[in-house]
Formats: sequence, structure tokens, C-alpha cells
Amino acid sequence: MSNRMHSANALKIGLFGANCSNGLAATTVPERWEANWDNNLSLARMADEAGLEFMLPIARWRGFGGESQFQESVLETVTWAAGLLAATTGITVFATTHVSYFHPVIAAKQIATMDHIGGGRYGLNIVCGWSQAEFDMFGIKLSLETEGRYEYGQEWFDIVRKIWTSSEPFDWSGKYFNLRGVKGHPKPTGGVLPPIMNAGASGPGQDFGARNADSCFITMVSPEKGKMEVEAIKRSAKEKYLRDVTVSTNCYVVCRNTRKEAEEYHRYYTEECGDHEAAENLMSSLGVSSKSFSAEHYKLYKTRFLGGHGGYPIIGSPDDVADELEKISHAGYASVALSFVNYLNELPLFRDEVLTRLAARRLRA
Repeated sequence: MSNRMHSANALKIGLFGANCSNGLAATTVPERWEANWDNNLSLARMADEAGLEFMLPIARWRGFGGESQFQESVLETVTWAAGLLAATTGITVFATTHVSYFHPVIAAKQIATMDHIGGGRYGLNIVCGWSQAEFDMFGIKLSLETEGRYEYGQEWFDIVRKIWTSSEPFDWSGKYFNLRGVKGHPKPTGGVLPPIMNAGASGPGQDFGARNADSCFITMVSPEKGKMEVEAIKRSAKEKYLRDVTVSTNCYVVCRNTRKEAEEYHRYYTEECGDHEAAENLMSSLGVSSKSFSAEHYKLYKTRFLGGHGGYPIIGSPDDVADELEKISHAGYASVALSFVNYLNELPLFRDEVLTRLAARRLRA
């Protein structure tokens, strides 16, 4: 079975963070996303039938509190992905794996098992970690230097990749792992490795993506600025590693029949009902809330963190949303991972109106 991440669509579209309570919106509105299994299953089937390319989860081990208990209840990503792959027929489902929390021998078998369940419709999003509180839960020391975390991640992925491709048992003697007689079966079906995604904003993170990933996942300030970042990432991968990579980003969507309705709802859930405590906790953990940002810059990003975990906002009518997605595509992004306040309630309008417009603009079949 083919993997939709390899489809010919100029702009691939997926759903982001549906395995987390509240999704990506730090809000207290009563209709906020409940990330139970039934909702995720219904959403994945709806997205599959709509022709969306992928589902991308967030690997979260503790949330950010606040009145909404933002992202406190989270479905673990490998088992979540396996369940969704068994219940769908066409969509690609990623597992997001923290390299520090899963031994590479275990991870290689988990992801290969996903592959067999989904018949090749799987993907791996590699995360090297940033949350001190989560590392403390596992009793693992978080390297204060980003370079150290990605150095560990590189050795981890080299082992996983060798397990998937080696026909004989092997020993491994490295800086972080010393392994003997390593082997792993089953192998990925047909010898085809999964699409690899990596989100790295730092220099070492972007270098890791350029070296290993098929898709480098970055946060976008605007399509105009993003165009330069996309070009720089692609150029770095080509010049340094002789690799072609694509670039992905995340956006949160408020789509209503009119722009006025969409803007009013955005104000309602971010300003009137925003969980400011949760957003502050998230920004503090990420290091965004600091004196290095101007007051205007801080206000911009706080609204985005209330609205969708810092992602780029797309707010308006179906025409407005299609316009923004077209700009993102023209900026060079190959895929976007979208979130909504309530995925199940809001995806039908996006499916029926926005996808039709994108097809008319030849961005999608």
C-alpha cells in the first residue's frame, strides 16, 4: 500500500495534536477538544475519507496546568498510531518518539510493527526533547546544550536505521550505547523505511533534520519570512549532506462561513476564554516568555500560544483559509499540520469548502 506522504499533491495536509486534551488550544471553552479514543478514531476515519495525508501526534508526558488542565491527558503516540492504522485504509499515521525515553532496540521494533499493521502507511517523528519537567519524571538528566541532545539523537537513529536494514546481528560501541548481538525482526515491509520528520528550531536541530529527515518541521512566523527559512534549510541539506528535504509547518485554523464569524470566535476562545495560566506555563517551559522579546512580539506569540501552541493562525472564511494555505504552499512548504479547537466539529466545513478550493487551484487532487 502506498504512503500518502509520497503523493503528488503540492500541499499535503494533516492533523496535529489530536491525541492531546485540548488539542493545541489553551482555552476553557466547553467545546474544547476531548482527546479520548472514540473521538480520535472518528477523526482519523473522517480525515482518511477526506483524503488528508497524515495524522501527527504530540508526545507529551505531563501537561501545562491552568483551569483547562491543558494537555494533561495524552494518548501515547506509538499505541495511538497502531490503533489508528488498524482502523483506517489510506491515511499515514506518525508516531512521535522521544529518543531519550525509548531504547533504540525497542523503538525499532515498535515502529516496524506499526508498519506491518498499516501496510506501509506509517511515519516516524523524531524528538530529542526539551522539557526539564518531563526528563525529571524519567530520572534522566537533560543536557543543557542542544548539541548534546542531538548528538544522542543521532546515535539513537543510526542504531534504529541499522536494525531496520542489517541482515546480520551486529555490535555497537558508541558514546551513548554499547550493544551486543543486536538484531530486529520483522523488518519494514518491502525494505521501505518510514517517512522521517523532525522538528528542530535550533542550529543543531535543523542540522539533524537536514542530515536525517525527509521533512523538517519548523514553526512559521509568516509565509514571507518562512520562504527564506525554507530555502535555507533545503540549501543546507543539499550542500552539506547531498540530500533533498521538504519542509513542514503547523497552523491553527478557525474557519467559518464568514470572516467576521471566524474572527469573533477566535477572540472568544483566545481572549475571553483563553487559559492564560496554561499558555504562560507552556511559553515559560519553551523559553519564549523572556525579556529578549519586545512587548509587541510577546503579545503576538501569547495569542498564538493561546490559539494553537504557537502555530501560524489561519482565520477567516473558506476563501480566506484557502488563500493562506496557497501562500504557504508558494512559500515552499510541502505540508501543513493543522489544529482546530474541536477537530470533529470543524473539519467538515474545512473538508467540504476549503479542500474544494485548493483542488480548484491545483494544489491538491
